Amino acid sequence: MVKNNNSLSVCWLRRDLRLDDNAALYHALKAGKPVLSLFIFDTEILDKLSDKTDKRVKFIHQELTRLSLELAQYGSSLLVKIGSPTEVWHNLTNEYNIQAVYTNHDYEPYATKRDEQVKSLLQSQSIPFYTFKDIVIFERDEVVKDDGKPYTVFTPFSKKWRTKLNAFYTKSYPTVSNSQYFFATAPLPIPSLQDIGFENTNFEFPSRVVKNDIVKNYTEQRDFPAVNGTSHLGIHLRFGTLSVRKLLQYSLERNQTFVGELIWRDFYHQILWHFPHVAKRSFRPEYDFIKWENNETHFAAWCAGKTGYPLVDAGMRQLNETGFMHNRVRMVVASFLTKHLLIDWRWGEAYFAEKLLDFDLAANNGGWQWAAGSGTDAAPYFRIFNPTAQAARFDAKQVYIKRWVPEFGTPQYPNPIVQHELARVKCLETYKAALKRE
Repeated sequence: MVKNNNSLSVCWLRRDLRLDDNAALYHALKAGKPVLSLFIFDTEILDKLSDKTDKRVKFIHQELTRLSLELAQYGSSLLVKIGSPTEVWHNLTNEYNIQAVYTNHDYEPYATKRDEQVKSLLQSQSIPFYTFKDIVIFERDEVVKDDGKPYTVFTPFSKKWRTKLNAFYTKSYPTVSNSQYFFATAPLPIPSLQDIGFENTNFEFPSRVVKNDIVKNYTEQRDFPAVNGTSHLGIHLRFGTLSVRKLLQYSLERNQTFVGELIWRDFYHQILWHFPHVAKRSFRPEYDFIKWENNETHFAAWCAGKTGYPLVDAGMRQLNETGFMHNRVRMVVASFLTKHLLIDWRWGEAYFAEKLLDFDLAANNGGWQWAAGSGTDAAPYFRIFNPTAQAARFDAKQVYIKRWVPEFGTPQYPNPIVQHELARVKCLETYKAALKRE
């Protein structure tokens, strides 16, 4: 292969699939050298996906196609590669005269390890590797206690977060103000889904347009799954097709409850950063002593939405079909798995990771540990959701339940696989016994 001797910088896109308000891309273009935009289909991740119709891969492919068309308007294109990132970068340094690499921070354990390896490879060839904050408002040590230690409870973190917030942190990057520095190239081919080893699916993804009525009415409507009262923007925040800064700007003027959800997102990211052990173990080590039953028949019933508890079953069927589950229902189904069925939260977390369009390790892990009682929540472990009471309160007319469980109320609907009161007593005894060992 003949090396392209044109001197250029590379902006490596990962969880930031947009040109607008992109920190790394802004700094790359501002530096004044031609910038080639790059995306790598990471086989280290893709090879672990057993479902070759995984909707998230299609979403990424769809958004890369959009990005390529946007770059074409500036006389540039998107370079898309497939492989292990270190191997791809090794080949790219032989193919291009790369002067610098720009990218945005990723806080997950695999990502930090990957970035260290790529940084080391690039530095061995005297290529600087610049990284920037982009996917959160505050990161790492930006919101900490007065003694410099990280917060482990949400409420004080949220108060400090709001106190520190000012216009600087919500300001957008005028990325394309330096669009003359996009690397000039004819359109580059994007590998097909088949090239990546996946299949196409006829699935329509949620819009990334922020709907004013949903944000405005979020406080009143967010807990009712039959109402279209949540934003469905999770997948866009997960893959960065929507700027979190612009979403915050928008919601600050309209609904503080919605702002609170963005604070939760920052909170779980900083928990994962400061306490990376949570990816595999309980945030509170004493909860690793819980003696889980891990009944595989019960787990299969939970996965399939056939537990005999209609709100739980509706949520799981919605997840299986659409890759989405209403947030109130997520809490109910997670509590049911861990506390009614005494199944390890990691089983549920892994199932959600496989199915959720908006899967994000920090938020998914934080939510599951919250439900199991092993996480950062200040409430004691004996909070156990009653799924029947939750259904009566948040889906009183059973609109959501009947949408996803049409056989509910007929002889075809299964009996409950456990009885609530018996399961509750057993859960409390199991947790209490485990925590005594600490």
